[in-house]
Amino acid sequence: MRVAHVITRMIVGGAQENTLYNCTDLVTQYGDQVLLITGPSLGAEGQLMQHRQKVEGLSIQVIDSLRRSIGPRDLIAYKQIKQTIAQFAPDVVHTHSAKGGFLGRAAAWQCRVPVIVHTVHGAPFHQYQLRLVRSAYVQLERWAARRCHHLICVADAMTDLLVAAGVAPQQKCTTVYSGMEVQPFLDCHQHREQSRAQLGLKSSDILVGKIARLFHLKGHHDLLESARRVIAQDRRIHFLLVGDGLLRPELEACIARYELQSHFHFTGLVAPENIPYYLSAMDMLVHTSLREGLARAIPQALIAGRPVISYDIDGAREVVLPGQTGILVLPGSIDQLIEAILKLANDSQLRCQLGQGGAVRFAEQFRHQYMTKQIRAIYQRLLEN
Repeated sequence: MRVAHVITRMIVGGAQENTLYNCTDLVTQYGDQVLLITGPSLGAEGQLMQHRQKVEGLSIQVIDSLRRSIGPRDLIAYKQIKQTIAQFAPDVVHTHSAKGGFLGRAAAWQCRVPVIVHTVHGAPFHQYQLRLVRSAYVQLERWAARRCHHLICVADAMTDLLVAAGVAPQQKCTTVYSGMEVQPFLDCHQHREQSRAQLGLKSSDILVGKIARLFHLKGHHDLLESARRVIAQDRRIHFLLVGDGLLRPELEACIARYELQSHFHFTGLVAPENIPYYLSAMDMLVHTSLREGLARAIPQALIAGRPVISYDIDGAREVVLPGQTGILVLPGSIDQLIEAILKLANDSQLRCQLGQGGAVRFAEQFRHQYMTKQIRAIYQRLLEN
């Protein structure tokens, strides 16, 4: 097949890793001709392509006018995407992210591409937006959904959201969980002694980790508030924040105000291949984001054998299974969060039981090769119809 992927930017992030694995697998496993169309990788998150070896046969076209923010250059980006698609003449155009998805689908539809697919990594509309803004995004997504043949969702929760908003009917959506390289997570226990020593932890210390950009709606302030009260009850507990972002100065100031500097550790920006190293140091992962399709950090932690405490949002409940792989708490409930952290901190047997449950359940399901196999089958089915 000739497949063109369109995404707004290739920063270090879940949607971007998903897209890159899909592209490289299509080339290396199926011999497809693949073109990745993207804008410049701007932002504090870092550039994903810096952390990946080039794959022979994967072509990349960077369109400078394709940016995340809405602006007058979007028309230029649309025309350039359309021109690039027309020149490449793909059998399939597969789009990702809000801006790349909207412009990419519009351009591919105008070029009469045989199959147009869009992956919903996380809907661009959510309850924390102003009503007018949310309504506008819903209308745009409805328009774009009519200009593609199928929607892939990274969690069943995303399908439910699209159907409820009238974006697309149920039968137009398929869930395909976001793939990753699972072996480094299965093997990460070998780094535990080294990673904990680097962080200055004693063997008796309990490390609670969070992997997320230091950004709005990621729930860091909820974690800090719970940490203040947790540490007051159990001084063994430490917190590790993996990632970087614009909220770091604000979070550090808050930690200093609470006088918890000795209990908090920041890694800064971390390359995707180094996530298993820091996961190995953790005793549990806490996910307090207020909206997210299905954060990669959750299955990564479960595959690494770490139990997860998560707000009960979006796709989290599909993998954080109470009594089997972790604990779900109500979004924004600091009291429940504190109770869950203390429960796991004081029960090593439960931590082991829940962590192993996740590793057994999800290692195969989240392999990137399995993800690509499912996606390519969707391409094939649509091309044959």
